[in-house]
Amino acid sequence: MLSIEHLSKDMGEFVLKDATLQVNDGEYMVIIGPTGAGKTILLETLAGIYPPDSGRMVLDGRDITDAPPRERRISMVYQDYMLFPHLTVAENIGFGLRNQKVAQPEIEQKVAEAAQFLSIDHLLHRYPETLSGGEQQRAAIARAVVMEPALLLLDEPLSALDGRTREKLRRELRRLHDAYGITVIHVTHNFEEVFSLADRVAVIRGGEIVQVGTPDEVFRKPNCEFVANFVGVENLFRGTCARKEGLSEVTIEGVKMVSTALADSEMVCVTIRPEEILISPQPIGSCARNQYSGMVQEIADHGVTVRVTVDCGVSLVVLITRQGYLEMGLAEGDAVFVAFKASSVQIF
Repeated sequence: MLSIEHLSKDMGEFVLKDATLQVNDGEYMVIIGPTGAGKTILLETLAGIYPPDSGRMVLDGRDITDAPPRERRISMVYQDYMLFPHLTVAENIGFGLRNQKVAQPEIEQKVAEAAQFLSIDHLLHRYPETLSGGEQQRAAIARAVVMEPALLLLDEPLSALDGRTREKLRRELRRLHDAYGITVIHVTHNFEEVFSLADRVAVIRGGEIVQVGTPDEVFRKPNCEFVANFVGVENLFRGTCARKEGLSEVTIEGVKMVSTALADSEMVCVTIRPEEILISPQPIGSCARNQYSGMVQEIADHGVTVRVTVDCGVSLVVLITRQGYLEMGLAEGDAVFVAFKASSVQIF
């Protein structure tokens, strides 16, 4: 287990502020946040590149706060590969093992195993400049894995790759994690990587970790307005909240919404996922507590799905399948009805 306790580091433009996070053994933790939020400095502080100003880091019961990088059992992979151009792929992968004075037969065995697992065993004699971006990143990952780290740090490892290569390597990272059981912290801006790789996700802003949870928890139940905006929640409103019969009633520009969530204050933010809202040209026969009539403001066809904006006193974005859209024959200016459950209304 990795325990990050009240970690702070001020580097002027980039900072960590009292960052606290626990990563379980064998967990795949993904960290997201805007550019400059402190994601990379967190990884580099963990790796020992920078000493923290305060706080501590404990890995597998051992305090590594002041330990030299070589004694931490942490490997790191950057987005730009950082392979040695004058060494072959095999020599790059085995570089760390040679520095640790591992016997040559063992180096060759571990290099061969990692290269085969990552499907680059046929490239061991080549030099980095002759490889594609995906092949170079596989070599960089293999170099990290052969060290048998207690913690693997990945700093946007797929961002420099084309879409098809990125998708393929994403699957290989998941397979690698499952096979080796390595504890991973992966920094990314790509939400697809969050849902395909993460056991849990942490959101960082201005050096502070503001929410940690499963991808579903963070994306469906953000705990603050910043997280809601960052993960792309479209139906985000501010209103006043009152308790009624064990439920919350939020008034937003005169429109009342009922929620099963209980608020701690009168002024609140509300979110509703677009895919959780029903829409129909006719009144909806549903037990959903929130039902409104409105008019279609805008229709955006995204191929498989269609995004419909409805004015019902507030503008609600509804996400439906293309088939449903065609069956309803919706057009801008049409009168429609929308409905959603009280449990779909998140409050913070």
